[in-house]
Amino acid sequence: QVQLVESGGGLVQAGGSLRLSCAASGSIASINVMGWYRQAPGKQRELVGITRGGYTNYADSVKGRFTVSRDNAKNTVYLQMNSLKPEDTAVYYCKLQRFGIDYWGKGTLVTVSS
Repeated sequence: QVQLVESGGGLVQAGGSLRLSCAASGSIASINVMGWYRQAPGKQRELVGITRGGYTNYADSVKGRFTVSRDNAKNTVYLQMNSLKPEDTAVYYCKLQRFGIDYWGKGTLVTVSS
């Protein structure tokens, strides 16, 4: 089993930046499918950015503002968010895939004020 814990969420003003972290219970060095999703109140969960085989696909709404990265030594995946907008307000979830099975964290809330 893979356990994921997100952190770094909070309240930030529009135009500000925030970095989210996703700490995995074990090594992520061999995992090549990992990324972030978000869910706003009353809406479906949507893709933010996901890496597959070294290529990262981003939602059009976050391209140029958000970046997915990783630190294998720390078993951690990051989401750097810049130029935040009120519409970015949501619960953000980390997802990793291992042996074809998806694993999700419990989420961290990001609130962007105008």
